[in-house]
Amino acid sequence: MAGNRVLISGASIAGPALAHWLHRRGADVTVVEQSPRLRPGGQAVDARGVAKEAIRRMGLDDAVRAVCTDTAGAYTVDADGTVLETFDAAENDGDGYISEIEVLRGDFAQVLYDDTRDDVEYVFGDRIAQLTQDADSVDITFESGDRRRFELVIGADGLHSALRAMVFGPREQFVRHLGLVLAFYSVPNEFGLDRWMLDYHEGGRSAGLRPIHDAAQAIAMLSFPAQDFDIDYRDVDAQKRLLREQMAGVGWLTPQILAHLDVAPDFYLDQVAQVVMDTWSSGRVGLLGDAAYSASPMSGAGTGLALVGAYMLAGELAAADWDPAVGFARYEERMRAYVLANQEIGRMHVEMLTADPGAEPAPEPDMDAMMDLINRAVNGPELPAYEGLPDRRA
Repeated sequence: MAGNRVLISGASIAGPALAHWLHRRGADVTVVEQSPRLRPGGQAVDARGVAKEAIRRMGLDDAVRAVCTDTAGAYTVDADGTVLETFDAAENDGDGYISEIEVLRGDFAQVLYDDTRDDVEYVFGDRIAQLTQDADSVDITFESGDRRRFELVIGADGLHSALRAMVFGPREQFVRHLGLVLAFYSVPNEFGLDRWMLDYHEGGRSAGLRPIHDAAQAIAMLSFPAQDFDIDYRDVDAQKRLLREQMAGVGWLTPQILAHLDVAPDFYLDQVAQVVMDTWSSGRVGLLGDAAYSASPMSGAGTGLALVGAYMLAGELAAADWDPAVGFARYEERMRAYVLANQEIGRMHVEMLTADPGAEPAPEPDMDAMMDLINRAVNGPELPAYEGLPDRRA
């Protein structure tokens, strides 16, 4: 069957999730990842609504829940640590502000890798250097010098997707900075966290601490408003200097959190941004997850969009007998409304966090419209059964 050799760029969450479904639908899958190995740790990611059903259909519900952070909820606190608001993870059937399925990104990636490693070829420490395509295939030259041919190539390589830049154009065409910068890294749990996240806000800036399943450790989360962001996302020293400058003078536990900055093994800082594209495919090359439609971390939906998108993309390609024009078009049609709803929520969240405390209060929202938006963002599209398609695990 034509179209069965598929190359995926990126081995975080979107890439291995797509590899899972492509293999089940009959494809011969290769995943290439620039990092020499899976990246551990990282920010906590959530699965809500339709994303939980996608995990169930993968047969990974037990494996994912086994590595959950087991966060009981979140407290918003003042500078003295007094609790101002409480958000319980059990609220809204586990689909609220704190999700019942909350996993460190690295742990989720490990679950997906362990699930697919025997069926999928993984190539670590390499990347796509050149790509040319014709009506029937895509010729790839890897940085290592290896040359191979595939029928389809999918970019699942995140916000700063190299494949997107190679095929669709420079990142400036598609990446929309939302005016916020987010940082997080591991710290020793010297703060007495016990299954409850702590969140502090001061003048548009925020500091937080998130418990993880290792009670001796925690994840620090810091954010600050910035209308412009021009620091290279790979320049870690410059990022740390910027973070110290922007968080100087913030109260609560912020100085103690910053004290661990230089020894953090997993420091991350980047702009809060979205990817906006008119189409997610070009010929035999398609995009998935943040590379195609990042809704930003402030949407809380990046993992859901990746998991649901992987299910839809593999299903629609197989249903179209691996015709990329048909399969990609149907994938976009099924996913577009879900993406737009979560991107709107991401923008609203950033606007709320960066609002000027002295400005006039915003008008009361239309609650019916808000509930409709949340429903579309959480419950998303109905997942087709794709009956009659090949399923190697059936």
